[in-house]
Amino acid sequence: MTDSRPQTRHADLLAQMNDRTREVFRRVVEGYLDSGDPVGSRTLTRTMSEKVSAATIRNVMQDLEHLGLLDSPHVSAGRIPTQLGLRMFVDGLLEVGELTEDDRQRLDQTTGSDPDVASLLDRVGSALSGVTAGASLVLAPKHEAPIKHIEFVSLGPDRALVVLVFADGHVENRVFNPPPGQTPSSMREAVNFLNAMAEGRTLSELRAGVERQIAANRRDLDTLAAALIASGMAVWENEGGPYERLIVRGRANLLGSSAEAAELERIRSLFDDLERKRDIAEFLELAEEGAGVRIFIGSENKLFSLSGSSLVVSPYMNADRRIIGAVGVIGPTRLNYGRVVPIVDYTAQLIGRLLSGRT
Repeated sequence: MTDSRPQTRHADLLAQMNDRTREVFRRVVEGYLDSGDPVGSRTLTRTMSEKVSAATIRNVMQDLEHLGLLDSPHVSAGRIPTQLGLRMFVDGLLEVGELTEDDRQRLDQTTGSDPDVASLLDRVGSALSGVTAGASLVLAPKHEAPIKHIEFVSLGPDRALVVLVFADGHVENRVFNPPPGQTPSSMREAVNFLNAMAEGRTLSELRAGVERQIAANRRDLDTLAAALIASGMAVWENEGGPYERLIVRGRANLLGSSAEAAELERIRSLFDDLERKRDIAEFLELAEEGAGVRIFIGSENKLFSLSGSSLVVSPYMNADRRIIGAVGVIGPTRLNYGRVVPIVDYTAQLIGRLLSGRT
């Protein structure tokens, strides 16, 4: 469940501001999100709803800086919002726009007759990246039909194929790296062990059962067979290798938008972590903690804290209204949240409809 206390504190702080202070704060944040540049007092004198002097605005800005909501990147420069300021703006002042017809059409055009779920999600992710000019993330659902049969096939000393046949006819073939020293007998033992448990169980249920059985029967089960089972199950959970649950598109949008070498390195670090699948589980947990679109700014979650980026993420559901995956956009902290939020929301609904077979 999402903690509502920060939003409550922000609402209280906003309520304590007078109209002038609130307007100065809002215009500084909106100006920064629009241009990426500090906003100065002279600029605000031309846009404020009431006639006020630059000196008066500077005093208000100093008060907001004292509250930790604004910052001065350089002496005599304008102000930019802090992470706390952006958070308060998003929670209390953000005006979410409507999805434009152009954005809707660009996303809708990703649909097609291709039955392959991976291809569909790849197209949606690419379109989402193009529409938002950010990096898109799509966490694909696991195939959760009951399992009919499992087979391991040796392809060499350090490569093996796992074949997973589901009761609904779906077949998955994955190449993985078995533990060193595996033998035909250890592979047969692993297959027999798994198939004795597998029929009628989903992959998640089988994994939980295997872990319990390995723990209970470790003395009786050959060590190599146990390692082979663990290795194969890891492949089915898609932790690494060419078959990934997490589809990342638009990486160049972030790399190309940052001129600072240190920022480039932080963003590369972010994507290296993603590609190693270190935090897939946490990514889904972030989406599942609250219904609808959620916004994480900067260091608010450890998954993206190194990059100084923001994440806008939403879960998507199947026909039974069960969360099966998530979709999101990574961008700079000065992301156009008002535009991106409805885009991510619509994309999550679109994926849910497509995977549920609804139009």
